[in-house]
Parts: sequence; C-alpha cells; structure tokens
Amino acid sequence: MALIEYDEYKQKLRDLEPELQKLAAALDIDSARQEAERLEDETAQDGFWNDLERSQKVQQRLKQLQNKVNRQQKLVAEWKDLTALCEMGQEAEDAELLEELKSGYHVLEEKIEESRMATLLSGEYDNHNAILTFHAGAGGTEAQDWTEMLYRMYTRWTERHDFTYQILDYEDGDEAGIKSAAIAIEGENAYGLLKSENGVHRLVRVSPFDANARRQTSFAAVEVMPEIQDDDQIEIRDEDIEMQVYRASGAGGQHVNKTSSAVRLIHKPTGIVVASQQERSQFQNKDNCMKMLKSKLMELKAQQHAEKISDIKGVQMKIEWGSQIRSYVFMPYQMAKDTRTAYEMGNIDNVMDGDIDGFINAYLTQLATGELKTK
Repeated sequence: MALIEYDEYKQKLRDLEPELQKLAAALDIDSARQEAERLEDETAQDGFWNDLERSQKVQQRLKQLQNKVNRQQKLVAEWKDLTALCEMGQEAEDAELLEELKSGYHVLEEKIEESRMATLLSGEYDNHNAILTFHAGAGGTEAQDWTEMLYRMYTRWTERHDFTYQILDYEDGDEAGIKSAAIAIEGENAYGLLKSENGVHRLVRVSPFDANARRQTSFAAVEVMPEIQDDDQIEIRDEDIEMQVYRASGAGGQHVNKTSSAVRLIHKPTGIVVASQQERSQFQNKDNCMKMLKSKLMELKAQQHAEKISDIKGVQMKIEWGSQIRSYVFMPYQMAKDTRTAYEMGNIDNVMDGDIDGFINAYLTQLATGELKTK
C-alpha cells in the first residue's frame, strides 16, 4: 500500500514542477532579482545615506524584492527536498517517511497557493503596507467584544504571514473588548491582500454577557487603507486641519500610555476624524494621525475618482444588518460565510485564529475574473 501512495506523491510532485515555473514567470522573479541587485549596488555607493528619505525608500523596496525572490527560492528548495524524500522513502518502503512526505506536501501546496494570490495583485497600491481601523457597532459590550475578536483575528493573520504590526490607536470598551482601534501592518502586498476585508463583519452567537444565554447578533466595521508614503500624492493644508490634544482614556493597561500626548485630527473638508494615543510623544502621535489621514483621503479619492481633495465627501459605513460583507456564526451551527464570494469555512475557531486566506483568495480571484458580487 505504501508503495502505491509513494507513486501517487511522486506524480504529484512532478506535476508541481511546471506549476512552480509558471509561478516564477507570473511573479517576474528574474526582473525582481535584477532590480534587487541594482538597488544593492546603489546602497553600496558613497553618499547613499545623505538623502535619508530616498535611502529609506530604496531599502524598503530592496527588502520587498528580496522577500519575493527568497520566497520563490524556498518553494523550489522545499519541492526538491520532498522529491528526494519521496525517492528515499520509496526505496526503503518506509511508512514513517510517507507520513512526513504527506505533511510536507500539504504545507508546500498551501505556500504555493499563497504565492499564487500575489499574482492576482495589480492595483496601484496593492504592494503598500496596510492600515486597519476597527469600530464597534451598536450593542455595547457585546459589539465591543466582537471588535476585539476581529482585532485578534487580523493580528494573528499578520503573524501567520511573518508580517509585523504597530498599534496606532486603541480605545478599550466600557466593560470588555474595544470601542475602536487602528493598526499599521507592514509586509509585502499587505494592502493588496487585506483590501478584501474592508466592510462590516457580523457575529451570531450565544452572548457570554447575557445571563439568560440568549443568541445575539453583533456588528463591527473594519476599514482597510493603503499606507501612503509619498507626500506629493496628497496635499493636506494646515487650515483644513483641527488638532485636539487629550489624555489617553480607558482601562488600557499594556495598550495605553496615560499622558496628555494623545492626538485627534479632524479634516474639516471631509469630516474625517483620526486619533492616536499609543506613542509617548505628541509629535509621534500626530505623525501617526497624518499617516492615517493621508491613507484615508487617498483611498476615498481612488474610490470616488475625485481629482481634488475638496471633491471628496466623507463616507460612513452603516454598521448594521444588511451591510455585512461576512457573517461568523457560532450558534446554532458553526460557519463563516462571505456574502460577496459565497466562500465559506466550517471551522470557526481556525478562522478566528487568522486562517482567512481562503476568503482573501476567493475575493481576489473573483475580482480578477470580474465575477465578484458588488452591491
């Protein structure tokens, strides 16, 4: 029996070789390698660090290219290792090696699928870092707890992808959870991958906060924006900004530094409000606010095809029934289902632990083929 299974996996691995070659071509790995070499040469030139802004951009681009090339190289290396393992196990008729082969093949398939997702990203800002903001809907503690669950889901997704995140703002709930939060996620194609998550998320469960153990429906909004680095793309006039300084509030603990350095910026033409209270200095918090404001204005500009900032009107998502992009049901059955793509997963615990690549892949695939349901 083991020999038959070894034959099956040998054929599966053979079939993967042309898939890996197609993937390398779709990701344009050769061009990425050449550009990385050119940028490496540039970093070695005298005076490279004299222009700090330019040098930081070069370093960031170089890191993205190196990550792309290294990821493809690792896939090929893992494929070669599994091919060798298959041949060795087949010769020895080793059942234990067969289990190792099965496990390794499954992991490799997942990694190849993840890389395929990157080939679907062609938007102008897809390769940017992402800024995620979270807002609890109506419903008090129940909605605030749901918002914190989503916050955890996306930070776990970030860790699964070896990305990093920085907390920009975090306001605790009255009794549990969070009222609102904002994080910046740094990683290759972070915005392109996470843009599918923009919208209202609905939870159905038996509330742990209800003494009568009744089923509750809660809503939270997740807003996803590309992090904008180039100041020339968005102009924000000083007279259009109202700045408020306040003390960080809430139970906070590890999240909040209780100083009077928290900053809130209001963009008068659009009514957009952003806040940051995570840093110890008012200057750093203002920088975070400006980063979020620029990203939000750029995203709105792209959505509405506006040519001037003055043309943009603030858009407020309705955090309520009928506006959700995805439902997460814990009771009476377990299911997470996307209303746009119809993609669903039955293992709700895995989803809440950040296993959402299936939803992202379904969204990107349907977006690329024009099949995506839009309201």
